[in-house]
Amino acid sequence: MKKIVFKGVGTAVVTPMKEDYSINYSVFDELLDMQIAGSADAIVVAGTTGEGSTLTDDEHIELVRRAVKHVRGRVPVIAGAGSNNTAHAVYLSKECEKAGADALLHVTPYYNKASQQGLFLHFNECARSTRLPVILYNVPSRTGVNIYPATYKRLSETENIVAVKEASGNFSQMTKIASLCKEDLAIYSGNDDQITSSLALGGKGVISVLSNLVPNETHAICTSYFRGNSEESDNLQLKYLELIEALFLDVNPIPVKQAMRAMGYDVGPCRLPLCDMDRTMAEKLYAVLEKYDLTESSKRQGSVTVHMPGNTGTVLKHNV
Repeated sequence: MKKIVFKGVGTAVVTPMKEDYSINYSVFDELLDMQIAGSADAIVVAGTTGEGSTLTDDEHIELVRRAVKHVRGRVPVIAGAGSNNTAHAVYLSKECEKAGADALLHVTPYYNKASQQGLFLHFNECARSTRLPVILYNVPSRTGVNIYPATYKRLSETENIVAVKEASGNFSQMTKIASLCKEDLAIYSGNDDQITSSLALGGKGVISVLSNLVPNETHAICTSYFRGNSEESDNLQLKYLELIEALFLDVNPIPVKQAMRAMGYDVGPCRLPLCDMDRTMAEKLYAVLEKYDLTESSKRQGSVTVHMPGNTGTVLKHNV
């Protein structure tokens, strides 16, 4: 049985930007503290939600180094290290290990549309380049390629390939992965609307966008299930379904960053080519945030104003 990197919720933390699109490291530190105070079981840095694809290598590695230094071992720090260039993914893997990461998250090579053999060779090359545990990341809707269960089985035989963030949304596939790989490959849900369903198949938790907003509640979805209270877990999953759907009204991480700005977190904009939602879509998002009492305005009686696209506030030190 392979060692599990974490059990519960791993927050795919956003990368806060200043108005000139440089990284706001001071706010990044605040977000890390908020996540740990909110019971996050792991921190994922420079993944999809962290806009890893628009970071320079120096920024990428510094972000991981900064997270490791600030977290101080309180929870595992998982570094995004994926690329559609195997040599580049190997480089990032080595540098993230030097920066002190506890594990690596490797997305399927995007755009290339590699064969199953190509995926096997790519991930094995990445895994052999490091001593760190590797979590595979399967998200066909973004990358254009799907890891088949038989390929997962082959990859699970590599000692330090220990888990998968499965975001295909295909439960027949997830069932097959669980059946073939058993304890050799832990499964994390990559979709916030499918946490309890994946736990029922033996999943170990979720790598989450939702927990950027409500870490305590996302953590509770997992822990209530692990304690044997599946009804409470299901009820929480359903309670936050509308919020989860609102966070995917546009391409991730556009909605979550706008939501966090409305909550008072100074996370700034996304880097191009991602941009703010249009006004109609943004208003839908803000209406849902108001419904869950998450905006600054919903916490002030008699106020109905919200932060519109392009505006930022200051970081609020509160549990959400």
